[in-house]
Amino acid sequence: MASDATVLTVAGPDGDRAVRISSPTRVLWPALGITKLDLAEYLVAVGDAFVRANGDRPVSLQRFPDGVEGEFFFSKNLPKGAPEFIRAVTVTYPSARAHPQMIIDEPAAAVWAAQMNTIVFHPWASRAETSDLPDQLRIDLDPQPGTDFSDAVPAAIELRAVLAEVGLTAWVKTSGNRGVHVYAPIRAEHEFLDVRHAVIAAARELERRMPDRVTTAWWKEERGRRVFVDFNQANRDRTIAGAYSPRALPSATVSMPLTWDELPTADPSEHTVRSAPERLCMTGDPWETMGEEPAAIDGLLEWWERDLANGLGELPFPPDYPKMPGEPPRVQPSRARKG
Repeated sequence: MASDATVLTVAGPDGDRAVRISSPTRVLWPALGITKLDLAEYLVAVGDAFVRANGDRPVSLQRFPDGVEGEFFFSKNLPKGAPEFIRAVTVTYPSARAHPQMIIDEPAAAVWAAQMNTIVFHPWASRAETSDLPDQLRIDLDPQPGTDFSDAVPAAIELRAVLAEVGLTAWVKTSGNRGVHVYAPIRAEHEFLDVRHAVIAAARELERRMPDRVTTAWWKEERGRRVFVDFNQANRDRTIAGAYSPRALPSATVSMPLTWDELPTADPSEHTVRSAPERLCMTGDPWETMGEEPAAIDGLLEWWERDLANGLGELPFPPDYPKMPGEPPRVQPSRARKG
């Protein structure tokens, strides 16, 4: 008996592609009845904007074989059986190991990833051919317990002003959950560690201006009811959900690009796999021209050096990273005090 499957015709720069979707009626979001085919059709509907935001970058695939309520895993290697039109690029991880990762060059590639049960797409901050040199500065504003999206909004607006002072143009999107993601296109001329330091410099400046509402404290016990500026998302092989990527939440929200005028009254729950295509059709892509004028991060690196001279050193790295030069001890402050 033939397996349950359907074929989607997906337009692209080299003509139409036929992408087979197996188990198209499998429900991925049980609360809403959204199926695997619905997800694939969503990616077709937002395809051009999705590729513009996430294409030509190494991408990690967060895959959910049994839907959002089941187990998931990350594919960093290109999954087996990829069509010939999908390419990969070898990237180096913090461990110094190197592996090929998938690149999305056209909507059909994203649809094929959905066929492989990908729900969340995590693109790198660098381009495929210059994967060691980020061309995006990304800052994740993460509300801590007792705070929510409405607390991240004023932080994002002030962060926009901070970045403007050093010549960077900020762009904004919802995280698809409670947070806000702020991006700035930068020249691909610095390694990840330098960009991380630039992010820390911006985060510290934001914290100075909003000390009761924003924190750079890595340890959760020190954050309080504030918005955490997650500087470690700027590290090599650290990614956040890409623009227009669905999120693995019961409400099927997506990470939605916004204009700055929209942000103060935005409701991230309104932007879902079902609603996002109509919004894109009606209002266009707020990020369509984002990468056209990249800027230097020299001003932020000057702030980093200034802070170093004033006694503010390196901050902790993720626990799976090798010990880094100048890094403080990876010991929870309360445990360090007990010692």
